[in-house]
Amino acid sequence: MARPLSLKARSLTAAGFVLAGFLGLAFFALDKAFHEASLASQRERLQGYVYAYLAGADTVRTGTLIPPEVGPDPRFDRPSSGLYAAIVGDNVRNAHARQWRSPSALGVELPFDTELAAGEQRFDGPLATPEGELYVLSQGIEWSLPNSDPLKLTVHVAEDGAEMARQATQFRRTLFAWLGGLGVLLLLLLLAVQRWSLAPLRKIAADLEHVERGNQERLGDDYPVELSGLSTNLNAFIDSERERLKRYRNTLSDLAHSLKTPLAVMRTQLETQSDDRQLRWTVLEQVGRMDEIVAYQLSRAATSGRQTFATPLALEPYAEEIVQSLEKVYADRNVLCEFDIDPAARFHGDQGDLLELLGNLLENAFKWARHRVLLSARPHQEEGSRWPSLEISIEDDGPGIPDDRIEHVLQRGVRGDERVQGHGIGLSIVQDIVRAYRGTLRVTRSPTLGGARFDIRLERN
Repeated sequence: MARPLSLKARSLTAAGFVLAGFLGLAFFALDKAFHEASLASQRERLQGYVYAYLAGADTVRTGTLIPPEVGPDPRFDRPSSGLYAAIVGDNVRNAHARQWRSPSALGVELPFDTELAAGEQRFDGPLATPEGELYVLSQGIEWSLPNSDPLKLTVHVAEDGAEMARQATQFRRTLFAWLGGLGVLLLLLLLAVQRWSLAPLRKIAADLEHVERGNQERLGDDYPVELSGLSTNLNAFIDSERERLKRYRNTLSDLAHSLKTPLAVMRTQLETQSDDRQLRWTVLEQVGRMDEIVAYQLSRAATSGRQTFATPLALEPYAEEIVQSLEKVYADRNVLCEFDIDPAARFHGDQGDLLELLGNLLENAFKWARHRVLLSARPHQEEGSRWPSLEISIEDDGPGIPDDRIEHVLQRGVRGDERVQGHGIGLSIVQDIVRAYRGTLRVTRSPTLGGARFDIRLERN
């Protein structure tokens, strides 16, 4: 597979196409505007020659029109000069019937035979003629005479289009040179702007490389607003992975440390105990403790911890699943579990952690409740926080936990044989999960049910 284009190559390619299209359209528009302006200028110039000839013409008593002896431009008096004039109509003093021509038009085949009505004007060109391409302006006029009928005349003025074509060619060359240079300059400026704009991306890539090599702990904070969210999430991801690795190492260390005592007891009994029955009881006891320690440490190791990109999980389906199982286990207690769960409450983490968290707390509540258990959950948005936290409360109507015993119940022991049988391991697992998600766990007395109340707050970021 071909390697994908870099962002720099993509943006430069796209900008090149857009710039080429824009400059092409600009070239076409400017060339069209120049052509229209040239045509307008050509028409105005020929119109001026028509008025100049009419201003210099005169009539005699017989009603004959006498054109001026000298044209308004010297080229009219030079043969085949490229600038021609003719007057067509009755009573025109000329060498040919009904038509007078300037000296430049004598002996030249020109399109000067058209006669127009008074006030009518026509501009044509470029017209192909034996003399080349010409622009022709024809003007129909009516010359009033005092003692006779008015003269009906048509004045024709034509100019060679070579000069206009030469100007257009020169303009296109100049325009192409300027637009081409401007395009190159814009590409260079775009390259400089792009390099400056992509500098934060290069910096964040360099910082990630430094993090991978171990040269720095986290990404920096001096990024633009558009990248601040990315850097924050990447830092959270890096922290969570390091916490996970640290938790694995601590779990293995705690497991090794916790297994030392049962192994030492069994070794001592094997070396000193001669009573097989006593030896068998001791080994079974220590094996049970070892099994409890391994189960606890495996639960700790399985805790995923806070996840930046975890799919949000609704609490109610998992809580119902756990409660249905506990109601079967504690069917003889006739315990009723009530839910007060906000539909917007979501757990951003691993599904196993959520089941472990709710399972241990609800099992503890079912174990000590008389008849009622209440599970509450709702999101809580604090001012200045990017994401809402999740608050979970589990209450029961049991005897509760005395204030002087709360610290002891929640105390985290390193060795498995120092934990309280029945609920000590579960609460320790709950504490490890809460700690992994950077949350808080608080134990108080329920104001509504009178038993123990466990309040948990889990922050998303």
